Amino acid sequence: MHITQLNRECLLHLFSFLDKNSRKNLAETCHKLLEVFQDPLLWSLLNFHSPVELKKDNFLLGPALKYLSICWYSERVKVCNIEDWMKNSLQKDFCKRHENTVSDFLLDVCNRCPNLLSLTLSGCGHVTDDCILQVLKNCPNLRSLKLENCVRITDHTLEAVTLHGGSLRTLHVDFCRNVTQAGLERVRQKCPSVMLRADRSANMIPDSKPEKKLMLEKASRKLVQL
Repeated sequence: MHITQLNRECLLHLFSFLDKNSRKNLAETCHKLLEVFQDPLLWSLLNFHSPVELKKDNFLLGPALKYLSICWYSERVKVCNIEDWMKNSLQKDFCKRHENTVSDFLLDVCNRCPNLLSLTLSGCGHVTDDCILQVLKNCPNLRSLKLENCVRITDHTLEAVTLHGGSLRTLHVDFCRNVTQAGLERVRQKCPSVMLRADRSANMIPDSKPEKKLMLEKASRKLVQL
């Protein structure tokens, strides 16, 4: 039996085991398989592991999307989690391209995926407070927001949660070093039903110039005393 002789339910089941590239390659073989590829039921969950993946045409965004995860840890994107004042011009240009890619993608999610239930962003140093604000406003059913090591996330995101995260039940801001204890406490007070986790986020050693300079001066004085 040829694969195209299978009914639509069987084909959708088979496609569900394939990664995005394999789905796209198979869809290009015939019109029937292309229709399966374009079926919204196939795209309720999406995972990305590189900024480059966000620009490909091997997936579909639509109202069926419920679970979205963008996580990367490669050496190429580690520089994006460094504070801007520590970057050289080449690194800043590199990060700006990533930032535009991520913000444009999340804007598409806001416009096309109103039924999103879960968003996980890990290692995404390009994600801004404004991106998260737009997601919260445009995805009113969002129940889980997990942010890990997103250096640009601040208390503005926490405030947006209190204002627009009415459906939210889980909020993780692990290793988001620019959120504060005061911001976390406001979330606990205003959103008691939200399960909040912030392992090693608030009060982490900041990379801002004045505090970094002060820390280095103290270390130098200790060395002199020794």
